[in-house]
Amino acid sequence: MSKQGFTTRQVHADRMLNKPEHGGVHTSTSNSVLFEFADAQGIIDAFQGKRAAHVYSRSSSPSVAALQNMLNDLEGGVGAVCFATGMAAISSTLFSLVKAGDHLIVSQYLFGNTRSFFHTLSQFGVQISYVDVTDIQNVKEAYQPNTKGVYTETVANPVTQVADLQAIGQYCEERGILYMLDNTMTPPPVFYAKAVKASLVFCSLTKYIAGHGNVLGGAVIDTGEYNWQTFENISTDYQVADTAQWGLTQIRKKGLRDLGATLSPSSATSVALGLETLAMRLSRSCQNALKLASFLDNHPKVTNVFYPGLASHPQHFMAREQMDKGYGAILSFDLVKDIDPVAFINSLKLVICATHLGDNRTLALPVAPTIYFENSAEEREIMGISDTMIRVSVGIEDTDDLISDFANALNSHCVS
Repeated sequence: MSKQGFTTRQVHADRMLNKPEHGGVHTSTSNSVLFEFADAQGIIDAFQGKRAAHVYSRSSSPSVAALQNMLNDLEGGVGAVCFATGMAAISSTLFSLVKAGDHLIVSQYLFGNTRSFFHTLSQFGVQISYVDVTDIQNVKEAYQPNTKGVYTETVANPVTQVADLQAIGQYCEERGILYMLDNTMTPPPVFYAKAVKASLVFCSLTKYIAGHGNVLGGAVIDTGEYNWQTFENISTDYQVADTAQWGLTQIRKKGLRDLGATLSPSSATSVALGLETLAMRLSRSCQNALKLASFLDNHPKVTNVFYPGLASHPQHFMAREQMDKGYGAILSFDLVKDIDPVAFINSLKLVICATHLGDNRTLALPVAPTIYFENSAEEREIMGISDTMIRVSVGIEDTDDLISDFANALNSHCVS
């Protein structure tokens, strides 16, 4: 039988991959913190990595393991580790894998919280070079003998710069360094990170994967593209028999176990349920985003629209080559200077003013004084963030209703 379609596989993933007990189609939520071993040798073998078993739910549980299996299948990897939030996935993984004296090449367009974490990492002696990842030459020029990897997002938030993903993957493979890619904004089926040779794929499960704005979570997936035997920071304690698992083993032990940002079993169950409808929700949001971006791009009270699906976007053709089913559902736009961003957002009736992404409902917020308030004016200018910028996370509402809400809000403001 030919390979089944994306939605078919996701709807049946829990049942097919995890084989729930008692004929259930969903893995039941297991809230037990501890797990009994009838033979004490069993717990010894589990602690020493000689057998796979749940020992303590801070490190693993049946509910979280089931979700990890589904996420790994989603990205075509060799394993996944879940965390309490997306930021926990990023910070726990990086603290696990790099040390003082290492160097990382990082996108200069990183989302504010992620950029803040890399600043923290630099205080521990890790050298960070921020570069424009839309051009591979910038990445190459930043390389140093102590470079351990490149970290970027597929599409930046909020100005939607698209990284030169294919070229970065090729370069990282040539150099033998990690390619760490945050795929939160464009999860499968929009974009497959393994296709560009990403080593580790990060995702805020809170966003499109879960989709309903009711649960926090994060994950890192190892695509199997990287040879961990060449990574000198892997402790001999974590060099297990399967060399493909060296990275994930160290992340689980030094990151999840030691730092303790555990995804709860009930949250794992909620994320897994949301994952079933990912393709349909994301497809609708991408369609709405393109139509809304086109509308805004032609409105006289809007000076700039940032969305990879527009032909005017600087990386439109790159995005068209790299993304299979849409350009994501995040866009930003600059109002003319005569319109106050706060007054504009207050004029929206359907759209919700909230800081979140990937929800079924369309959300908007003024960028500069909120999520980028901690960044200086100079930093915001480098990232392309203006004082009148509005970020929109486009939902699944009826398109005409969505456009009408923006049209009414824009038309309610006079300009000189």
